[in-house]
Amino acid sequence: MPFSSLSDPVDLARAQAALEAAWNEVRSTIPDAFDERERTNLAYIVAALVHVAEDEDDLTRRAIERYRRCAAA
Repeated sequence: MPFSSLSDPVDLARAQAALEAAWNEVRSTIPDAFDERERTNLAYIVAALVHVAEDEDDLTRRAIERYRRCAAA
């Protein structure tokens, strides 16, 4: 459960919205067979960044950047 560590409802809502936005951005680059695994990976990235991001847009941007760095490694 990637978001199980989030107890603040505002943080949880920001994380869920950022995950959806980030997933919409990267999904087209993921083969269908790996959708679930990669979405989960992205969710963990979002959860790790939720407390350092300024707002939902910043969280989305940071998550996409980290996801792409990890995918390229």
